[in-house]
Amino acid sequence: MTAVLTAQVHTADLAGTGARIGLRETVSTSFTMAYRGLLKIKHDPIQLFDVTIQPILFTAMFTYIFGGAISGSVGDYLPVLIPGILVQTVILTSVVTGTQLREDMDKGVFDRFKSLPIARVSALAGALLADMVRYGIAATLTVIVGLCLGYRPGGGVAGVVAACLVVVACSFAISWLWALVGVTGKSAGSVQGISMMVMFPLTFMSGAFAPVSTMPGWMQAINHANPVYYLVNACRDLMNANVYGSALAWSLVGSLAVIAIFAPLTVRAYMRRA
Repeated sequence: MTAVLTAQVHTADLAGTGARIGLRETVSTSFTMAYRGLLKIKHDPIQLFDVTIQPILFTAMFTYIFGGAISGSVGDYLPVLIPGILVQTVILTSVVTGTQLREDMDKGVFDRFKSLPIARVSALAGALLADMVRYGIAATLTVIVGLCLGYRPGGGVAGVVAACLVVVACSFAISWLWALVGVTGKSAGSVQGISMMVMFPLTFMSGAFAPVSTMPGWMQAINHANPVYYLVNACRDLMNANVYGSALAWSLVGSLAVIAIFAPLTVRAYMRRA
């Protein structure tokens, strides 16, 4: 994924020297910036609130509130809910990428990076790479809570691991969209507001918590163009039966398309502002 980003900036000027930065150096400094992002979490653990408390709270709450009403019992609802809540938790976590990026830019952090002998885009790439760790934490906690509540995935360990990897990969792709919103937005608050306004409807109508067949016809039709819908179905197929079906293919193809479209746009917008 990093190659998609760094291939566009391998001729970037070294700050203040007029020299050129190669692809290898760009990749190296991108991972260095990702490490910086992880250090920020170490010194400010509150940044992990959304990937630690939210999976526990949402999974337990949705299980006991909707389990009996939708599936008749908690046990029957868990195979429906856990894959859905996994997608919802990690996908919504990707929204933070744009918000934190906007905050760093507003605080002048990226202005200081301009004086360093690195590719300017390394700071952007590092932020997105560091967030993949947060996605992994959110996915792991969601599965653990589901197991504690009694969920026994029919797809076994292989299906669960595959589903988590798919969700993390797709969230990384979507984070490019929110990074673009963060780079072009006016404030962190506006970035978060726009992101949530888009993601909440897509997530809740995707069938993550209730069968799509019970929804109005027009909403079912919208779901055929809803990427979260395919991701939820892909995770259910993997976690409950270890099946690699068309929903998985659409999710991966969609993720590649998002990266192909929004990675260049984000880099271009960032380079103009950085």
